[in-house]
Amino acid sequence: MSILTKTNELGFFEIRLESIGGLGANLAGKMLAESGVLGLGLNGANFSSYGSEKKGSPVKSFVRLCEPDVEIHDHSPIEEPDVIGVFHEALHKTVNVLSGLKPDGIVLVNSTRDFEEIRRDLKFPYGTLAVVDAMGIAIDEHTKVNTSMLGALFRICDFLDPDSMREVIRHTFQKKYPHLVEPNLRTFDRGYQEVRFQTTPPPEGASGMRFERPQPLLGYETQAPGGVIRAQGNSLLKDLSGSRQGFLPELNLESCIHCANCDTVCPDLCFVWESGEDKKGRPQMFLRGIDYQYCKGCLKCVEICPTGSLSARREEAGYADSHRVPHVFI
Repeated sequence: MSILTKTNELGFFEIRLESIGGLGANLAGKMLAESGVLGLGLNGANFSSYGSEKKGSPVKSFVRLCEPDVEIHDHSPIEEPDVIGVFHEALHKTVNVLSGLKPDGIVLVNSTRDFEEIRRDLKFPYGTLAVVDAMGIAIDEHTKVNTSMLGALFRICDFLDPDSMREVIRHTFQKKYPHLVEPNLRTFDRGYQEVRFQTTPPPEGASGMRFERPQPLLGYETQAPGGVIRAQGNSLLKDLSGSRQGFLPELNLESCIHCANCDTVCPDLCFVWESGEDKKGRPQMFLRGIDYQYCKGCLKCVEICPTGSLSARREEAGYADSHRVPHVFI
């Protein structure tokens, strides 16, 4: 009896996970494939793709599953997935996370926002959207986002057996981190139970999301004569919000002593200063706030702040934009 009710022309059910380094998408893809292979006897394959191996860098994890009588000879990146899991909702600013999604595909997003806001930002007007507060669950259970996302993915892929994933979780953590087994099992179960769905039927004749393979900006056909580099060598236009892992620093100016320890350890010069005079009329630099456009959420400033004026807070939709104090470039 066939377990997979939906496959492509090669007989594969394909899942693509879009994430950033540090959220555990690589391990999530491995565990997902392992559950299908060991728990259901399916054939499966998984691998990940990423650039520099550091927290905050974009990561893609690919999972292929098929019936036991189908062999997997395709180990290329998945371009037309049946399911996409978005571990970090700000990724859409820098990565086309929905590239190649089929018309009847399902998108899972880690978010606390409502469906309409997410659809607008992702430019996803129709189809099935699943939303789970994976970060909130992970914070409550002292685990990581990947396990709660796995719970939601198992709810979406209803042909998979949740009990097989529970066994994979036990096997993965039991030997080196036995104290994490039960918290991760709770995290998985909560992701499975708390995911929400909204389906907007596609119009007649609707096509899927066109797959776009990123192309280099400069090549032998597009480079300027003489090899001149016309792009400025700075990060003025960069937006690092997609690198934050759910937390950002919050500044309380009332207790700040303007010691500049935060500015010393900040790797991206996020703190905005202005010149002024102290109570004795001497020139001094005063901290005005944080330019969240360049903040990647490393929280080194929180660790070094001597007065506790900087604290870590969970990032909420719109908070960084409404509290951003931009640099003034002259």
